[in-house]
Amino acid sequence: MTLPFSLFLALKYLKPKRTFLSVVTVLSVLGVLLGVAVLIIVLSVMAGFDEMWRNKILDFNAHLTVSVRNGLSGEEDSLCEAIEAVPGVKGAAPFLQSLVFIQKPNGQVETPMIRGVDPAREARVSRIPQSMVAGEFSVADGAVVIGSDLAERLGVGVGDALTVYSPATFLSEDEIRLPSEMTVAGIFEIGMWEFDMGYVVASLWEARDFCAGAGLEAIQVMTDNPYAAETVAAELRSRLGPDARVSTWMEQNHQLFAALRVEKNMMFFLLIFITIVAAFGITNTLITVTVQKTREIGLLRSLGFSSGSIMRVFFWQGWIEGVLGTTLGIASGLLVLKYRNALLRVLNDRFGMELLPKELYHLAEIPSRTTPGDVALVAASVLVICTLAAVIPAWQAARLDPVGALRYE
Repeated sequence: MTLPFSLFLALKYLKPKRTFLSVVTVLSVLGVLLGVAVLIIVLSVMAGFDEMWRNKILDFNAHLTVSVRNGLSGEEDSLCEAIEAVPGVKGAAPFLQSLVFIQKPNGQVETPMIRGVDPAREARVSRIPQSMVAGEFSVADGAVVIGSDLAERLGVGVGDALTVYSPATFLSEDEIRLPSEMTVAGIFEIGMWEFDMGYVVASLWEARDFCAGAGLEAIQVMTDNPYAAETVAAELRSRLGPDARVSTWMEQNHQLFAALRVEKNMMFFLLIFITIVAAFGITNTLITVTVQKTREIGLLRSLGFSSGSIMRVFFWQGWIEGVLGTTLGIASGLLVLKYRNALLRVLNDRFGMELLPKELYHLAEIPSRTTPGDVALVAASVLVICTLAAVIPAWQAARLDPVGALRYE
């Protein structure tokens, strides 16, 4: 197969006569490799965190929340049946949520949320019953289940009693409500600090009596596809009428996902400068080659080669370095991602560097999700930058005067 002359000459310039590879070429490729690898690793880890938060949120909360203007009024069973008749709905369950006050033995007070649930229906809309790490999921006869971090903060375990104050105590000046004693029947762990630290789960009916009208009552709805929840929400709005308010899990957590998206975009924007710096290395390499090959360029011009042909030589050289660095960078990034957790354990064990404190992140491993779209975006961006890096030296070579280039030869 015959190569175009400009490509053939570019390949010869990449391989000097005395060595297998040019040192400056290797350094330029390594710069691109490093930039691409860092971009792939960071974007994949950010996407992994995004997916992890989504999964943990959906482990605790359902896909839709349906609230009625005048409350459930004891009609939660009929409302749940009506909701479950809608196509795309897997299950529905009522819940009540309100702030409570729990007094610790030393007198300090914690302020988690109490969530009243229907134990017969809760497994249809939440993974709390499957996330127990101690005891059992039981909310009958004054029993409650609490998050693992809250249990640690309170210093309680399965079978211990909690002194819980109702929010209704502060709503009425004429009525004094004594605290209730609740027994810890189980401890759950979702893996997200907000849930493991902030919730006590009790029986819906006991929570109603305890809260005495305080708090929010609504229906949690699980759909077949969480990412198609808006379609089901629109159908529920049309069937339930104007008295029902339907919100999706994406709307309820809009700020969190917006923040993650902004962070990911900003990381890409900032880290792309690594590749731009590497592109300057390619520019310097090509300028050096242009100076070294001045006589040869002048000879080619005198033989009738056009300026465009000379420019293509250096465009090819810059593009080849970019492609090589991008390919090796993607491979290196994917390799690091594959063994990321092994590297994390080495840093933790050998050097005592705790990169993911459990009390802060609740993670034993670094999450990662590499998408073809992110890889394509990185590859396209880097190749464009590397191609543009060849513009100045290519233009400089193309405008060389053959007479001046050969004057002293």
